[in-house]
Amino acid sequence: MNPRQQKKNKQYQDYVKHKSPASNLLKNSIYAFLVGGGICAIGQLIVNMGMTYYDLDKEKAYIVSAMVMIFLGSLLTGLGVYDDLGKIGGAGSIVPITGFANSIVSPAMEAKREGYIFGVGAKLFSIAGPVLVYGISSSVVVGLVYYFFVK
Repeated sequence: MNPRQQKKNKQYQDYVKHKSPASNLLKNSIYAFLVGGGICAIGQLIVNMGMTYYDLDKEKAYIVSAMVMIFLGSLLTGLGVYDDLGKIGGAGSIVPITGFANSIVSPAMEAKREGYIFGVGAKLFSIAGPVLVYGISSSVVVGLVYYFFVK
C-alpha cells in the first residue's frame, strides 16, 4: 500500500474512533447478565409452577417451559418489546431460547409485505437457518462418532 493510501486509512481510523461512542464493558456485561438471567429465571419459574401446581413430571415441565418461552419471545418480538430488551441486554437477550424465537419472527415480520410464500416463507429462516444447519450437522457428526467409536 502506498504512503498516501496509508495516511488516508489512518485518518479514517482516527475519524471512526473519534465518532464511535465509548463502550462501557462492565455496564454492558451487568445488563446482559441481568436480562439473560431474568429470562432464564422466568423459564425456571414456569418449570417450578408446572411441577407444583399442574403435577407435571420434570421432563414435561421443561417442555412446557420451552414452549411458553418461545411463545413469549415471539409475542414480545411481534409487539416490538424484544428489540428494546435487546438494546438494553445485548447478548443476554439472544442466548436463551427466546432469542432464537426472536431470530425467526423478526425476518418473517419484515418480509410479510412481500407475501406469505416469497416473503415470509423465503425469509423465515434467514437468520436462524445457519444455526439450524450447523447445529443439525454437528449433531449428526457427533452421533456417528458415538455410534461407531463409543458403542
